[in-house]
Amino acid sequence: MYSMSSLFLSVMMMLSAGCGAPGGDIPLVTGGRSAYVIVTPASPSGAERKAAGIVQEYILRASGAKLPILQEGGYSGKQAIYVGNTRQSSGPEKIKDDGYYTGVSGQALYIRGGSGKGVVYGAYHFAEAYMRCRKLPGAPAVAPVSKDISLPGNMQDLSEPDFIYRESYYPASADAEYLEWHGLQRFEDLWGLWGHSYFKILPPATYFAAHPEYYSMVNGRRQPLQLCLSNEAVYRLTVAYFKKAMADNPDAIYWSISPEDGPGGCTCDQCKKADTEEGSQSGSLIRFVNRVAAAFPQARFTTLAYGYTSKAPAKTKPAGNVYILLSTIDAYRQTPLAEAPSAADFRRNLAAWEKLGSHLFIWDYTTQFTNYLCPFPDYNHLAANLQYFAAHGVRGVFSQGSGDTYGDMAEYNSYLQAALLWNTRADAGAVTADFMKHYYRAAAAPMQQYLQALTAAVKTTGAVLDIYGSPIYSGKDYLSPANLDQYSTLLDRAEAAAEGDTAALRRVYRARLPLEYTVLQQSRMYGTEKFGYLVPANGGGYTVNPKWPARVQRFAEQAKAAGVKELSEGGLSPEAYLAQWQALMRRPWVGGLAFKAPVTLVNAYTPEYSPMKEKTLTDGLTGDLDFSYNWLFTYGKDMIATIDLGGSKTVRSVQLNFLQDARHNIFLPQQITIEISANGLDYTKIGTQTGGLPAEEDYTAAIRNFKFQAGGKAARYVRVTAVCAPKMPDWRAIPNKLPAVCCDEVVVL
Repeated sequence: MYSMSSLFLSVMMMLSAGCGAPGGDIPLVTGGRSAYVIVTPASPSGAERKAAGIVQEYILRASGAKLPILQEGGYSGKQAIYVGNTRQSSGPEKIKDDGYYTGVSGQALYIRGGSGKGVVYGAYHFAEAYMRCRKLPGAPAVAPVSKDISLPGNMQDLSEPDFIYRESYYPASADAEYLEWHGLQRFEDLWGLWGHSYFKILPPATYFAAHPEYYSMVNGRRQPLQLCLSNEAVYRLTVAYFKKAMADNPDAIYWSISPEDGPGGCTCDQCKKADTEEGSQSGSLIRFVNRVAAAFPQARFTTLAYGYTSKAPAKTKPAGNVYILLSTIDAYRQTPLAEAPSAADFRRNLAAWEKLGSHLFIWDYTTQFTNYLCPFPDYNHLAANLQYFAAHGVRGVFSQGSGDTYGDMAEYNSYLQAALLWNTRADAGAVTADFMKHYYRAAAAPMQQYLQALTAAVKTTGAVLDIYGSPIYSGKDYLSPANLDQYSTLLDRAEAAAEGDTAALRRVYRARLPLEYTVLQQSRMYGTEKFGYLVPANGGGYTVNPKWPARVQRFAEQAKAAGVKELSEGGLSPEAYLAQWQALMRRPWVGGLAFKAPVTLVNAYTPEYSPMKEKTLTDGLTGDLDFSYNWLFTYGKDMIATIDLGGSKTVRSVQLNFLQDARHNIFLPQQITIEISANGLDYTKIGTQTGGLPAEEDYTAAIRNFKFQAGGKAARYVRVTAVCAPKMPDWRAIPNKLPAVCCDEVVVL
């Protein structure tokens, strides 16, 4: 954990006052023996008892000396380490939030904390800064052995955090000691109810059938999308829920009253009136949360400013015990949030909530949710973003990474975020160098060069870092094959440098997983071309590269060993990913008459989701359930494609697939029509089939095949018209959003 003073001290003390450093003013341990004792208050708190145990443990591990722990009143000497709010004290009278103070006065050392776990953070800081002990992500704590420990007589180290809530959501968060060592927290430990909570309070399965009026009115009818916050019974049931929940969990600090993840805010007359008066759908929300919060003045409530509630209300201020958790979800990450055009709405919303005098938390994002293993080099902007938050009165940050599954540079992200969440002005370069040195050891230099190459490529190529993007290379991009080769060379050097160091080498292997994942994913897009997974077959056509089955198998095994549980949010496990690849590699390749035929479109495709452009329809590759790969994505308009077969051909059939993925607003066309022509002017319809929108809520991703018989007619041109639905289904109504149509391959036989 690095604070305003502790980063400097951590370095200086290692040089001048670490374990056994000569010339220290106070000999704490000499020759493995010590006259010191550890003194706690007469009635120590749980945090004070724990901090005393930490000090005792790490002095013992480092020097072999076990200092006794006494309660104040049982010791009258001068050689003591006072832990907690003892009567004998030194340092500042008050310590802000959960900060800490470690200082020397006379022959005594004082370790004190502010609120919460401050004294525990101070104990771990003492172990790291003054005894060179260290706790890295995913590794046990290390205490260098020295029989002599001395402390500088002028030690006075006050460290207070910039945020009261600091969470870096990566696998390291499962390690309680790592969290306390680095001053991090978990929502599981602080919240009695977290996140999107409406349906945890009033589950539709329990109430909707008998009481549809509890739920939002959308498009003129009640739907279980959100709650109706003007309904008096909803208020009474919510209060009853929290009375019971707080009694069951009295230690919880925060309680969430927040919309579900999606659209559907209530538009009944009363909710609409409140929202109109406030100029935002957050109006009815804040009025409701304030009312519930008034019933529990001792509790703290949080609510999400996210999606349709992002904009602050014009009139109603959040109550004093209400905290606003504002999301940055719509912003791209290649530039700092303070200047990114994509973050303009976020900045306006932040300023408006700040003006209301709100208690502000931020829900931020530092990973690619659609591909946790995709290299996502946003590291250079972390300090600037956190400084921007702090400057606008933000008091807490939930930095959402890959969660409990391994993602790109998860260990480094966690370590750097911990330092900057505590002190936004910490030297990020020094923290990075410190991490590289101790985590990758002899491979530190090439690993740091790897990160620098990634961040430099994002800048020079003008790439977009989208938290819902993909590793597909679509032109000038930081993940081009040429750049991937450069990154791979640097990791080759890292592996060579780490040779003989099993732990460091294993860590380099984990860091390489994102590159291997990117190569595999891109090979699905390239298909029959260079860098694709298919190679020419004897006798014509294409077959799977013989190296690919073993390569995919090896990746899946390494990913599982690295702690990858899912490759995307709610996505495939390594085992399922392997099975998907195996199914793909078993699939016979079918080229047909349209293979590599030119395609002309009436309406433009969406470029960020159609990297192979219009040739997606004739590249010989079918798609799977991930819309990012091998689908031509057409947003809000009909897909009208004309394929030139290059000459008159006998057409027996035309078949093609469409994707339905409501979570990403992709639906089957309302109607598909196939026409053929000899001259490109006069067309004959060979068939029409219907698709359509699901009448009821259905978020299952599925592929539907459509096949049309042509009867062996001669034609040069095939025209496909897929009619996009004019609006979203009622159960998926999102303001200013239209459906999209996704087609993979037009196979003409």
